Amino acid sequence: MQISLTKELLAELRVWIAEGKDTSILELTRGLHPADLAELLNELRHEEAGYVYRLFDDEKAAEVMLELDEGVREKLLSPLTSREIAEELIENIDSDDAADMLAELPEQKQEEVIALLGDEEQASDIIDLLTYREGTAGAIMAKEMVSVNQNWTVAQAIREMRKQAEDTEHIYTIYVVDDHEVLLGTLSMKTMIFASASMRTTIKELYKAGATRTVHVNTAAEEVANIMEKYDLVVLPVVNDAGALVGRITIDDVVDVIRDEAAKDYQMASGISEDVESSDTVLTLTRARLPWLLIGMAGGITSAYTIGLFKITDRPEMAIFMPLIAAMGGNVGIQSAALVVRALSSQSVLDESLGQKLLKELRVGFLNGAVCSSMIFLISMVFHIELLLAMTASIALFAVILFASFFGTWIPLTLNRFKIDPAIATGPFVTTLNDIFGLLIYFTIGHYLSSWLDWLGWM
Repeated sequence: MQISLTKELLAELRVWIAEGKDTSILELTRGLHPADLAELLNELRHEEAGYVYRLFDDEKAAEVMLELDEGVREKLLSPLTSREIAEELIENIDSDDAADMLAELPEQKQEEVIALLGDEEQASDIIDLLTYREGTAGAIMAKEMVSVNQNWTVAQAIREMRKQAEDTEHIYTIYVVDDHEVLLGTLSMKTMIFASASMRTTIKELYKAGATRTVHVNTAAEEVANIMEKYDLVVLPVVNDAGALVGRITIDDVVDVIRDEAAKDYQMASGISEDVESSDTVLTLTRARLPWLLIGMAGGITSAYTIGLFKITDRPEMAIFMPLIAAMGGNVGIQSAALVVRALSSQSVLDESLGQKLLKELRVGFLNGAVCSSMIFLISMVFHIELLLAMTASIALFAVILFASFFGTWIPLTLNRFKIDPAIATGPFVTTLNDIFGLLIYFTIGHYLSSWLDWLGWM
């Protein structure tokens, strides 16, 4: 079942909440996916969202809580006691989701919730997951999975798998381990049931060895996402230093990583230095946006100083093309940087050396510059703009596009080499620097071209 989230629906729901019509609310929400319910609660005021949320049964409430925006989830979690969080939420979700939710709570409350969990194995799994550094495979993996020992018979393996499957929502593959939990390979259910000669056949005789792709617990989550995307995997086992199987990462966890990375890169490119939402406080939003605005302002001041160095009052007509030069330099720089950042995120740029990449971008810049500079010269002639100014704008535009292509490529590659997020290069950083250098190139060419023509007696 799906519903269309409209203003009319929200207005009606608010009336039902005010009048305490629980039956109508439950009728509306019955059969909706947790993601749809979360979207509904995200649009309500805090008190209204809390009222509707309390009508859900424990299992649905836990699933909805996971889908809520972080700010809404924080507000709904804050009034709950440690026992309510443990019994109504944590015990109804997978270990990786439980660890993520607990990580948002104060440390003291985390300890209280874990101590109140009835399932000691789940509590141990959550404690283990909370020890891994954020943004690593260990932090996003789930402990729930199905594994069998290579020395078990098929009959014994099936008995053990039934126990493990109770806590595992989706079984994508069966992992084969030795007595020390070291991952040896994988086994499909079809192979176990149909390829075995009898129920006494051992797993060692059936499983596929040496073809299992794994990641280490400390592998970056972004790298995990790239591996799963590259090899079209829906699940990926996680091992520790000893090669022991400690968890698995499923495709839904990776989708969250990809979405978070995309949001972070978009914010970085937009000149927002922190992970913020539109619902955050004015102070938080200001703190996230102000640093880049100050950098942009500093760039503007530098651009103004650059213009002042060349005494534009002597050639006021040059002001006509200043916006064009600045805009084209910024646009070309962002295009080049965006392509490199995208290539770096997928690691495809590793196929080319730094010199090859720069040379290729310079060729692209040369062609783009030749076309754009020719067009601006022809347009200038059509509108009877002074020949010297037309020549200056044309030559400067070609040089600026060539420089911006090089600069936009070199900056993200250099930032990546020094382990700095290259996404910063697609934002105000490159735009501001290209504005400054673009105007510097424009006025320098204008100055020397004027002097040269004057020396030749053409002025």
